[in-house]
Amino acid sequence: MDAIAGGLRVADPFVPRFLLPDSKPEKLIAAAKANPDAGARAGLARLLESIEAESDLALFGRLALHWDMRRLLENAQLVADAHRDNPALGLRNIEAPIFILGLPRSGTSYLHSLMAEDPDNLVPRNWQTMFPAPRPKDFDPAQDKNARMVDRQFALFAGLAPGFEDMHPTSADSPQECSEITAHVFQSLRFDTTHRVPGYFAWLEAHGHDAALDYHKKFLQFLQQGLTGRWVLKCPDHTFTLDAILRAYPDARFVIVHRDPIAVLGSVAHLTAVLRKPFLKNIDQAEIGAQVAERWMQGANLLLEFDRREDVPAERKYHLHYDELTAGPLAAVARIYAQFGLNATDGAFAAMSRVIEAKPQGGYAKHAPYRLDAFKLNLPALTAAFAPYVTEYCQAGD
Repeated sequence: MDAIAGGLRVADPFVPRFLLPDSKPEKLIAAAKANPDAGARAGLARLLESIEAESDLALFGRLALHWDMRRLLENAQLVADAHRDNPALGLRNIEAPIFILGLPRSGTSYLHSLMAEDPDNLVPRNWQTMFPAPRPKDFDPAQDKNARMVDRQFALFAGLAPGFEDMHPTSADSPQECSEITAHVFQSLRFDTTHRVPGYFAWLEAHGHDAALDYHKKFLQFLQQGLTGRWVLKCPDHTFTLDAILRAYPDARFVIVHRDPIAVLGSVAHLTAVLRKPFLKNIDQAEIGAQVAERWMQGANLLLEFDRREDVPAERKYHLHYDELTAGPLAAVARIYAQFGLNATDGAFAAMSRVIEAKPQGGYAKHAPYRLDAFKLNLPALTAAFAPYVTEYCQAGD
């Protein structure tokens, strides 16, 4: 039989299970020569159990799962060994990192990519989450074999998931989201995007995110060896992990990007479907629509609550609307820097200007709005549910 991947038919012939790589937790751990802690082992077991029971994997999905889980185990062991061999890594603080958060498709990736142009900012790159290593100041991805390999992998995935490049243009050296870091201990919301795993998601929500953020800190300490600068980090999922972030980084600062949820939910649902299609045999668009709507109703309410928290003073938060960012990206970055008392060189802003000129709107292709009804999303119900958030942050409109 065939699996359909975004309009591209991917051969998925019957293959006896004994010929497929073994993706049982202990087999993967042994193959990776890893020794994960109890929390990571529990996360891996719960994730694989949920995928087996709740995700109907295509052949590519089964092969990719084995490769992905083994890679994550090997990377985590590499980072653990580095900390064991050089305890000084763990003594170096991650001082006052900046976290960019907000609803998906609200310009957070665009902002992250601009701030990455400032040489005084450190950001995790795609290739670094695939092949962990510090990024030298003079790094040239075209001359790095690991970066070139990641670009080839992106090209392969783009072929399996048509539309992905238009919706999320990226490269090996582009900034990466933090959910890819926390995936290394199998406590990451990214698995809920690429797979259908309601059981794992429920476990993770009950388990919490403290261990994941503790690992996140160790990962950044490993990446910043020999480097100086402030970390700028981005992930919409940070909306749901704010308490754990503040326990791991008590002096963290936050940029919250806002956009009318009605303008983005169709796009979020469509991107989720695009990301799942290479891995799963069946995509339920109505189920994805319900998942996305419920999750970001919760997220919008959490952002409202976070704004009212007294333990994170106003001077450590900066609210930015999508319209402000797209109308004047440099001015928006300058206001963020002013809010946090940061300085930027003329060279940093010149580099950002070159990115803006080369990739207006972040390089995203223009297209008609994604239809809500394709995912069985009800506009009046959504409008009512998001009204408090829209009233507070989106009165300027989109």
